[in-house]
Amino acid sequence: MTHFGTICPTATGHLNTMTTLGRELKKRGHRVTVLGMCDAEPNAKAAGLEFRAISASEFPLGTTAKFYEHLGKLNGLAALQYTTSLSEKTTALFLQDAPQVIKEAGIEALIIDECIFGGSTVAEILNIPFVTACSALVNGFDDAIPPYFTTWKYNPAWWARLRNRAGYGLTLIFSKSIRQVISQYRRQWKLPPCTSINDFYSVSKLALVSQQTEEFEYPRPNLAGLLHFTGTHFDATARKPVDFPFEKLNGKPLIYASMGTLQNRLNQIFYYIAEACVGLDAQLVIALGGGLEANLLPNLPGNPLVVKYAPQLELLQKASLTLCHAGTNTVLESLAYGVPLVGIPITNDQPGVAARIAWTGVGKFIPTSRLSSNRLRQAIQEVLTEPSYKQNALRLQTAISQAGGVQRAVDIIEQVVSTNQPMINFV
Repeated sequence: MTHFGTICPTATGHLNTMTTLGRELKKRGHRVTVLGMCDAEPNAKAAGLEFRAISASEFPLGTTAKFYEHLGKLNGLAALQYTTSLSEKTTALFLQDAPQVIKEAGIEALIIDECIFGGSTVAEILNIPFVTACSALVNGFDDAIPPYFTTWKYNPAWWARLRNRAGYGLTLIFSKSIRQVISQYRRQWKLPPCTSINDFYSVSKLALVSQQTEEFEYPRPNLAGLLHFTGTHFDATARKPVDFPFEKLNGKPLIYASMGTLQNRLNQIFYYIAEACVGLDAQLVIALGGGLEANLLPNLPGNPLVVKYAPQLELLQKASLTLCHAGTNTVLESLAYGVPLVGIPITNDQPGVAARIAWTGVGKFIPTSRLSSNRLRQAIQEVLTEPSYKQNALRLQTAISQAGGVQRAVDIIEQVVSTNQPMINFV
């Protein structure tokens, strides 16, 4: 059996999917250690996995909350710039401390979240195999695909490729300082310089396992044989329990609203959501994701049920519509239950997810720059009453259920790590 180490951002969406993969590996007899900031330890323990802290003195308990408190108040490019500045700091400390922690733990293979910068460099210096786990949208610089931070429509035309290339140029500008940090460590460790922009990220040459399905992604022939769409990676039993007043649900069609656990301090959005739902024959449940207390949102229009946290998977089983920030996990979990969506993308990969919501016909989206209660109400009413949205959500639900899920993802991880070879046409 193999001792796996997992590395991902200390954010709920990434930890939930990564610990689910870890639990499945553990069930199969492998040893699994979660590596990350101290704040990730409760998630690791809730999943029954081991934990090792990286840079514990620099990132003590409570660090993540401080990072995300400021991020939650931002949107658009400002949020993207702040995320990049955080990544520069965390990448430097990750490269400084992670190799020794991994070596001391006796870890033999890594599963690294795609959003971790420098992961491939750490695996290279340790000479151990690693697999990329894509909890968010599949990234990678491919000028056939619109950049993840845009809502641009997919189009194979030459002019669209030029547009996409220009968008990726912005990413290169933002990430320059991070790439400089990685290059500095590679020189220090006498590793060859990166030959591709993707080498600065954690893009495995063995396999990328994505919780998207092929139907929820644009064509990516350049990753054929490496990219495996396995469907959602979630396991309700691995999550920390959440109290919820189920007795307050009134039996009307349920509209579940969540702005995630990061960009959830833009208070005005919750007022738009509440006002848009006034008068609808439905019950609105708003989950604040830990960013706010319910008493900080006084006088919300209508009578929504507002909670700090919600048991998302349980509520999605009852929901008729999801209103959300177009975060990858919330969107895919909604589709896993056949629930159509209205997205309000804020930053990072959320615009790209929102574009795919529209592209697949499972819902609509409204950018924050155009958001109003009237526009939101119109979108909600259209998605609730036009049958095609529900039909397309059910189509994606079928695709997700047939993709293989966590079991197939772990089959792939086991195979490529044991053979140290990529898989072609895995069945």
